[in-house]
Amino acid sequence: MASPEQNRRGIIAMLAAMALFVCNDALMKLAREVYPAGQAITLRTGFALLSALALVILFKEGAKLRLAFRPIVLLRGLIDAGVTLTFIWALAEMPLADVTAILLASPIIIVVLAVVLRIERVGWRRTLAVFLGFCGVLVVLRPATDSFNAAALVALISASLAAARDLLTRRIGNEIPSTVIALMTTAIVGLVACGYGLFEVWQPVWRRETGYVAAAAALMAAGSICIISAYRNTDVGVVSGYRYSVVILAVIMGYVVWGHVPDALAGLGIAMIVASGLYTMHRQRVVPQSQLKLPSTPPT
Repeated sequence: MASPEQNRRGIIAMLAAMALFVCNDALMKLAREVYPAGQAITLRTGFALLSALALVILFKEGAKLRLAFRPIVLLRGLIDAGVTLTFIWALAEMPLADVTAILLASPIIIVVLAVVLRIERVGWRRTLAVFLGFCGVLVVLRPATDSFNAAALVALISASLAAARDLLTRRIGNEIPSTVIALMTTAIVGLVACGYGLFEVWQPVWRRETGYVAAAAALMAAGSICIISAYRNTDVGVVSGYRYSVVILAVIMGYVVWGHVPDALAGLGIAMIVASGLYTMHRQRVVPQSQLKLPSTPPT
């Protein structure tokens, strides 16, 4: 069990991460109005690498850079590359609040993965919570209506990959600093995005959207450090609930920048997903024999 001081630090880090990620997503959505997905991510990675490297130097953790080449860190980076590509692609096609809500299904998916992999048994309460969450996802997706599009399915794939990534993050030892993990992840995401970009028609970069990407990179680097720090040496069941603040922030940002307001059905689906995730995390805290940890990070 973490101390109250550690949990307070984790909560503050989580709230900061959510604010940073929403601002990052908004800037990337603006950039995606001009740039294709691969180019947008590659450009952001160039700026993000500088920010991440600066943080490594600032925290005097350069001597531990060799730890970034451990297989578990490399695998996390590859999975995160998949998360980022699918999310950024869907982000250009969907309202910010909707795609953010679908990503919030990742803690629910973690529970399903835990059952499939026999990490933990789940009782009837959490089973109902998972069912409610997936119903919420379906309400947001609306697969049987004209509102459904491929972007919604891609967003759900992104959430599934995020769940796998977050389960893996818990396996990384404390001897590897968060800054080092973030730096290697950023580098791998950039390499994969650059390869994906070979199949795109890139646009000239001397435009204001490049400034959006540069600002998003700095926010992403800071948010990555905050989110990793939030989950290390804290009670995940306590800290994780605060990640749902991202929904409110995304709705506000979507309205201020694009005038998007979730309709009644989307609002209902978002509420179902949030309720399911919060209850699942609550059960994680009150069931003493539970071994499952539920970290989850919005894709960057």
